[in-house]
Amino acid sequence: MDLGLVGLGKMGGNMRERIRRAGHTVIGYDRNADLADVHSLEELVGKLPAPRVVWVMVPAGEPTQSTIDELAELLEPGDVVVDGGNSRWTDDERHAEELAAKDIGFVDCGVSGGVWGLENGYALMYGGDAENVAKVQPVFDALKPEGDLGSVHAGKVGAGHFAKMVHNGIEYAMMQAYAEGWELLEKVDSVTDVREVFRSWQEGTVIRSWLLDLAVNALDGDEHLERLKGSAQDSGEGRWTVEAAIDNAVPLPAITASLFARFSSRQEDSPQMKMIAALRNQFGGHAVETK
Repeated sequence: MDLGLVGLGKMGGNMRERIRRAGHTVIGYDRNADLADVHSLEELVGKLPAPRVVWVMVPAGEPTQSTIDELAELLEPGDVVVDGGNSRWTDDERHAEELAAKDIGFVDCGVSGGVWGLENGYALMYGGDAENVAKVQPVFDALKPEGDLGSVHAGKVGAGHFAKMVHNGIEYAMMQAYAEGWELLEKVDSVTDVREVFRSWQEGTVIRSWLLDLAVNALDGDEHLERLKGSAQDSGEGRWTVEAAIDNAVPLPAITASLFARFSSRQEDSPQMKMIAALRNQFGGHAVETK
């Protein structure tokens, strides 16, 4: 089939290549002219046969909104827009409604795979009407990993990004658990080779995973992670997961704690710990450190 792909960054560029390897035609547009096949969304739409499928792979929020707004003026009834970025599921519902007013279909798709997706395939979670999903199915089949797993029609519009959001929340908690275990192992004198302990867990243990494999890769490159600063950002999906848990009264203590741990990592001198130190000094005469 023919596909228009908007956004050819680290993910989008590799996705274009994987889809082409499967024998499909991809016409890509990016603001960086060196990456693009065409120089405008209008040119992209003009080169696609009807019914058109245009996959948007740009940052969530205003970049996605403005792209969909422009496509809404260029596409025709029966065409389909796919949002494969990390949009919030509530945005999907609005985009679907706006496009439906012009008889243009909408599918949201959570994409996981990162820099490894080109060779290994991308895990896909998509939401939307079956009719619209069917128009995109050849591309889903091209992007997914080999075998029966790695791709799911999660439900109606918004379900794809909601599922991807929860996936990322689980990822936060798993990474935090590995990180805490690693720090504890590094702390004690009795364990003399933490990296090899992690490596031994890659086979025969209940905690083996791709994340564990990646942790071993990182330790092979920098055994004690001495070249890294202990600060981690969050993409927003962890926050959305916690907010959705609050809205639905679902307890998520592990995911919530892992998100807050990232906030703590950005504080070189924690204001909260200042108050705790002051209180310990007040009630127990415990020593405090001063600048």
